[in-house]
Amino acid sequence: MAKIKLSDISTTPPKKMDKDVIKANTRELIAELDELQNLLYAQHQHSVLVVLQGMDASGKDGVVRNVLGQMNPLGVRVQPFKAPTEEEMDHDFLWRIHRHVPGKGMIHVFNRSHYEDVLVQRVHKWVDEKTIQKRMHAINDFEKLLTEHNNTHILKFYLHISPETQAQRLQERTEDPTKMWKYNANDLEEAKLWKQYRKAYEDVFEQCNDIPWTIVPADHNWYKEYVVAKTVKDTLKGLKMKYPALKQK
Repeated sequence: MAKIKLSDISTTPPKKMDKDVIKANTRELIAELDELQNLLYAQHQHSVLVVLQGMDASGKDGVVRNVLGQMNPLGVRVQPFKAPTEEEMDHDFLWRIHRHVPGKGMIHVFNRSHYEDVLVQRVHKWVDEKTIQKRMHAINDFEKLLTEHNNTHILKFYLHISPETQAQRLQERTEDPTKMWKYNANDLEEAKLWKQYRKAYEDVFEQCNDIPWTIVPADHNWYKEYVVAKTVKDTLKGLKMKYPALKQK
């Protein structure tokens, strides 16, 4: 696989894309997702793990709310990962993650994920490079365990926004009363480390790619939501699931 360079990938939709058409397609995809998720739950043979990564203000919450949150909540769980608690720090870095992976029939969504431990901690140099490399090997083994031993289908999305879009969205959090609850002064400090984060992400894409990443142009929400919805739909459709028949007495 060729090394991914984020600077070579646009953060905006292809020019040929029509916003109104794509939004209509997304509504159709979401309706189909609801039925496919019900089928997944009923058949109870597969599970799906959706990993959402991206810089602050890249739109992870919006994807959860507008795409993945439209399915039956009985079969979908969303798990955010913030700074580890004291108890979590007393265990290996995957301990808090493994407790939230999906069982058969379920779709679980990680809003941030196990990758934070090779991104944030690396950028801030809270752990050394030897530890980072060991963790990336552990992540590959962890994902292999889920796919090979529990029929878990892992979809990894990086929501790719430009620094300009991030700055605009962070500014909106100081001005829009409906978004002020998201404001965190630390986000502005993290934004100053843009180049370091981009380099860390590119290394993750190269070393943790046994399950490939989908790089999603995320400057425009309508296109970002379409890409995620279509990828999840195509994955579920590809499982060729059927509703279970009546059990024979």
